Amino acid sequence: MKAIGQGVAYGLAAAAVYGLLLFWPAGTFDYWQAWVFLAIYGIISVACCVYWGLTDPAVLQRRLRGGPKAETRFTQKLASTALITVFTSVFVISALDHRFGWSAPTAAISVLGEVVVTLGLSLGILAVVQNHYAAANITVEDEQPVISTGLYGLVRHPMYLSLLVTMVGLAPALGSYWGLAGAIVSVPILVVRILDEERLLTQQLAGYRDYTQRIRYRLVPGIW
Repeated sequence: MKAIGQGVAYGLAAAAVYGLLLFWPAGTFDYWQAWVFLAIYGIISVACCVYWGLTDPAVLQRRLRGGPKAETRFTQKLASTALITVFTSVFVISALDHRFGWSAPTAAISVLGEVVVTLGLSLGILAVVQNHYAAANITVEDEQPVISTGLYGLVRHPMYLSLLVTMVGLAPALGSYWGLAGAIVSVPILVVRILDEERLLTQQLAGYRDYTQRIRYRLVPGIW
């Protein structure tokens, strides 16, 4: 139960931070796109924490250990910091866009963006369901298996695919086109993170080299 409490508190704290990053630059609470996003994120985050806390607390603990400090490799510390910075910038830029009207996506586009964000978050959840060892930081545990079914049979890094999908939908969901720059900037950062992660996994995770020969694509099916 302690893990559930920690997870729920973390999710709510993250939602509060996202709210601050949205409503302060926007200069108003009259920002329905932000409220919808926060509701989606909050519901999914809390539901996952409760579910994993009740069914597999180890999964929840792995997901709570994230961020630059949790990384042991210098490249991963830099990549993690860069991704957090870019993710944060999407909130701020989108909120400023809402405030000053730099772009004006229709309500339908924003709703579509919310759907894409939900899809991205759902892909991340599914990836964790299919691979209980999927942690928020780069690590290899004793007796950790190589998962090659489900999403892992399509791409080697479905967690990063879920992040990319979420990033693509986030700015339109928040009523901005300018925020899409964050999704573009995140791609080379993800490439660096993935290539460094694969060097570690090839060295430390038994069977991973064979897995890379069977599953061709790293991030996006048919592209890379």
